[in-house]
Amino acid sequence: MADHNGDDLEDDFIIDDTVALSEGEGEDTVSLAVGDGDDITKLLSADEDEEGAAAESSQQALITERKRKRRAKEKERKVKKQKLAESVQAPEPALIGAQPPVMLADYLSAMQAKSFSKMSAIELQDRQIPVVPTLHTRLSQRTKASGAPTLLFLTGAALRVADVTRTLRSKQLRGEKGGEVAKLFAKHFKLEEHVKYLKRTKVGCAVGTPGRIGKLLCETDALAISALTHIVLDVSYRDKKNRSLLDIPETRDEVFRTVLGAPQVLQAIRAGKIQIVLF
Repeated sequence: MADHNGDDLEDDFIIDDTVALSEGEGEDTVSLAVGDGDDITKLLSADEDEEGAAAESSQQALITERKRKRRAKEKERKVKKQKLAESVQAPEPALIGAQPPVMLADYLSAMQAKSFSKMSAIELQDRQIPVVPTLHTRLSQRTKASGAPTLLFLTGAALRVADVTRTLRSKQLRGEKGGEVAKLFAKHFKLEEHVKYLKRTKVGCAVGTPGRIGKLLCETDALAISALTHIVLDVSYRDKKNRSLLDIPETRDEVFRTVLGAPQVLQAIRAGKIQIVLF
């Protein structure tokens, strides 16, 4: 086979278009191959980024779910603890009225000191209130004057006033000739209504809250103490919050400031005319 070189071509030789096109396609193919490689790298990198983001999102969701479950368990634990505390009933306190006279006097003095916290021990001693352990009822006696009960019964709640009033109105206690049992509390009754009632009624016993009885003693002349011999403090009764008459600051202050602290009452207590009974 004969060898040919460039000198063997004729001077007027022209490259065929088909051959020229084939050569161009080769270059384009190489170029395309290089471009495809870059695109694949980018796609692989994008896939890796998406996988990383998905893994991170999944991890975050797992942490959030664990926190939610932890909070739910803590809430459930608190609810169980609260139910357990509610189910365990507090022991009933010893009846104050059943204590010896010395302890009754100490208890009353301690409660009085809370209402007069700025007073010295000597000043409190001047206001000390003697206590008797028993009550000789005078419910069967009718006083001659209107609005002059022989007994005052102080309690802290209107519902308790109503209950005690029903009990004291019993004929077994009051008899046939006993005086009326007055029901004195602010709920549903204006002060003027009680003033009118007391001025026209012969009362043997008055049951009421310290707030209303204190107002009647200090702000009106409708409630007289001329026949009064006993003041009963309902310290054994406790409300829904397990508080007694003297545990509630407002009622305690009213007891010592406006009822037992009323000038005419305090003077009669010191003179031995009125006795204090803790029920």
